[in-house]
Order: sequence, then structure tokens, then C-alpha cells
Amino acid sequence: MLDLRRLRLLRELHARGTIAAVADALQFTPSAVSQQLAVLEREAGLELLERAGRGVRLTDAAIVLVGHAEALLRRAERAEADLAEARGSVAGRGRIASFQSVALRLGVPAMQALAREVPGLRCELVEAEPEQSLPALALGDVDLVLADEWQHQPHSRPAGVDRQDLHRDPVHLVLPEDHPAARRHRHAVPLAELAGDVWTTGHRDTGWEQIIERTCRELGGFDPDIRHRTNDSVTSLAVVAHGQAVTLLPHLVAPDAHPGVAVRGIAEGSVHRTIFTATRTADAKRPSVQALLGAVRTAAANLGWPASEAGSPAPRRA
Repeated sequence: MLDLRRLRLLRELHARGTIAAVADALQFTPSAVSQQLAVLEREAGLELLERAGRGVRLTDAAIVLVGHAEALLRRAERAEADLAEARGSVAGRGRIASFQSVALRLGVPAMQALAREVPGLRCELVEAEPEQSLPALALGDVDLVLADEWQHQPHSRPAGVDRQDLHRDPVHLVLPEDHPAARRHRHAVPLAELAGDVWTTGHRDTGWEQIIERTCRELGGFDPDIRHRTNDSVTSLAVVAHGQAVTLLPHLVAPDAHPGVAVRGIAEGSVHRTIFTATRTADAKRPSVQALLGAVRTAAANLGWPASEAGSPAPRRA
């Protein structure tokens, strides 16, 4: 009989790549993970791991077993969710992963409401970009993801994850308040006028960096000179306010409230991002997850986002 706990270790190793990463995620020691995987090999009667440099990799037989482990573990998760629903109490731990601006405007207010209304639920918040938080959700590291998806840059969605769109957030140009283009244009600035400017954006391979590069190329006809990188929008706003760069930022970040900057539209066309929630399909009936979702929707309604917008499922993307 194959043990579900050991099957989970094999699945985690397939997803995370190293025994050390599995041990860190599950709060085991690396030696304990190795020992349990050795037991699983004996139970399966086949070699599951082979040496690869200083680490290990899964054999073909292990890859086959991982596929079965995914199905079995998903079924076990649904059974746990059904039992939680039958108990009817909202308790345990609710883990939220979110990026900065949405954590401030949705995540923190949601947790504040839950602390008041369901004190038996221990809420935890971790800051993470969607590139990290969505895979973490699929692996069970978090229970609810608040994420964004920039225009024409869809995220791949891991199997077993459900998504609901909350809001379409317009993106604006942000310039120093004394920038010549800001003085010339009171409403929308032609991007081509910023071809010689320095830009500030997120770290490499983030959606923020990619949307700036794509927008400048497609609407402005140039490659932006990106010199400053931070995932902290407040830092980028400070860089802009001190005259060191220009950038693109979503409305939710409230760049117009930052002193020393001018906020303008893009003359060549509009750009937006979509803010959405993601949860595991297996948790659809789990009271704690439904409480998290409900609190986030209430926080969204308090921002004036229409309920119809915040409750509509997004089309599935590969």
C-alpha cells in the first residue's frame, strides 16, 4: 500500500526540484525527506530516484507515479474540504499571497474584517508576485492568491486552480511634474515623445517590466531605456518624483496622490491589467477559503468595484 504522505514528497520533489527545497517547504530535514523517499521506493518496488550531479532526478517510473499521486492527493484534499464543510465552522489557517498594491487595498482590509468576524481563523499574508504565488497555490503553500495579469500577457494556470476576475485596472503614464511632455499635454502624452527618457520598472521577467517594454515598442515605436528596477511602486514613484525616470503604473497604486509626479493617459491607446483571485479547485467548499474569498469581495466592493465584475469567472487560459 502506497503512503499518501510519501507520495506527496515525491510530487513535491518533482515540482520543486531539490530535496532541500522540499524539506524547507514542508518543514522537514533533508535527511528525513530522503529516508521517506527511500521507503517509498521499497513500497513501489522500483527505483524512483537517480543521481544527477550533486542532486537527484526522478526516473521514468517516478514520473508515472507522480501522475497518480496528483490524482490521489487532489481527491484527499477534496475529502478534507468536504469534512470541513460538514463541520461548518470557520477555523484553522488561511494563507493569502498578494503583491504590494492589492495587499494594501484588499488583503489587509479583508484580514481585518475576518479577525473581527471569524476570530477562529488565523490569517497569514505573504507578499509574492503572481509568477511565484500561483505555483505556490497549486502546491498548497497558500490558500488564496491575489494576483494581476497585464494586458496581452496571460499567466499559465496550474492544474486544479480556479480563478475569478475582480477588476480591470487602467494603467497610466507617470512623469516628473516638471517634465516637458507633462507641461505640453494635460491629458494624454504621445509615447514617442518619451523615447529618449530613462524608465523605472519591476525586476526582470515580471509583468510590469514586460508591459512597459511591449507598450513602448508597440505604441511608441522604441525600446525603453530601463535603468531602475524595483517591485516596490513607492520606490519607483520616488525615482520619478526626483526627475530620474518615467514609468507606467496602474490606477490602484494611486500615483496621482504622490507629490512631485504628473499622471497622464497614453495618447496612442489604453493599457490595463486585470486583478483576480485564485484558489484550489479542491477547496471550493472549504469554509475557511470561502471566508477569505468573501472578505476580499467585500473589500473590493468597498473600493467601488461592481459586484458583477468581482464575481465573474475568467475564461480558462493555458
